[in-house]
Amino acid sequence: MAVGPVPVVDAALADRPLRVAGLTLASRLVVGTGKYPSMASMVRCLEAAGADCVTVAVRRERLVTAAGENILEFLDPARYTLLPNTAGCYSADDAVRVARLGRELLRDLGNPGAEWVKLEVLGDPKTLLPDPVGTLEATARLVADGFAVLVYTSDDPVVARRLKAAGAASVMPAGSPIGSGQGILNPANLRICLEMLKGDDPDYPVIVDAGVGTASDVAAAMELGVDGVLLNTAIALAAEPERMAHAMRAACFAGRQAFLAGRIPRRLYASASSPVDGVIGTPRHTE
Repeated sequence: MAVGPVPVVDAALADRPLRVAGLTLASRLVVGTGKYPSMASMVRCLEAAGADCVTVAVRRERLVTAAGENILEFLDPARYTLLPNTAGCYSADDAVRVARLGRELLRDLGNPGAEWVKLEVLGDPKTLLPDPVGTLEATARLVADGFAVLVYTSDDPVVARRLKAAGAASVMPAGSPIGSGQGILNPANLRICLEMLKGDDPDYPVIVDAGVGTASDVAAAMELGVDGVLLNTAIALAAEPERMAHAMRAACFAGRQAFLAGRIPRRLYASASSPVDGVIGTPRHTE
């Protein structure tokens, strides 16, 4: 598909890179590797999205397709930092076991993300909402085991603060339930999460994980001041996945630039962009 890359912008718009657990990421968009129509489609979409960090579920049934293709054979470890995740785990014990498996797997590949884990401990299979108790337990155990834990959680600010206190390298609150495509349902809670997590540590990385449906959702999340967005389904199941990947890349950049620029305050009434004083026929307000 002939869709060009995001145009190169003026150097004055340069931004500091995202740093997580000692690693520097050029892109603030982290993309998953599941649900694509084919491995070839996945590869094209990851390139179109501009991501340099991608998540990989390390359970064998997720690593190998029905056709016997191993997803790791399609991901260049020199191009991408691979972030193993514990998708499908419903207990702290299961998540810790899968995280350790992922670490050994990526160590063999020599990937810099070998000590990372995207932690998910789910509460039930229908909603895929996180289990806060199991998530907190698994975070503490994995941190003690030397992992840099990027932890998927709800948008509950108190839980987010406890996960950071437990040593999470990044807290990743959901915009809405996994794969729902509902976008950012509760921006007020995300703002409170940002305040609690960054109040005394402005460089602490907060990444929105889950629920994105389209490019405007990414822009909205970035405009709140989060450091990045992690997504998968919104690209993989789009009618044109590669085109959507380009859109997500552009939206992530636009939202970040808008946050850095600072939006104008919202007003109840109009505010003229050109002066009106002295213009003949201008109505005057009288008490």
